[in-house]
Amino acid sequence: MAKWTPKHEAPEPLEGPVVATITGGTIVWFVLFLVQLPFYGWFDDHGHTWWLWTCLAGGGLGLIGVWYVRKRDAAIKRAAAAPDPATR
Repeated sequence: MAKWTPKHEAPEPLEGPVVATITGGTIVWFVLFLVQLPFYGWFDDHGHTWWLWTCLAGGGLGLIGVWYVRKRDAAIKRAAAAPDPATR
């Protein structure tokens, strides 16, 4: 079996407003949870309460994601501002 070798270089990773994207997604999950909460009885009667808990879990995991991407963004900015040790 021959080893697969790429025929071209991999593209650079896309960078965008990561913190805003994760924050927006987290807000959407919490809004979905709050919108469905008044209908808990209907969800319970039809066996769909997992919809509510999925939204709550998405919001909770989103909070972890916001913390993570904020730390990552700060580390990238610190690394960009630090002097290059190779030029000394």
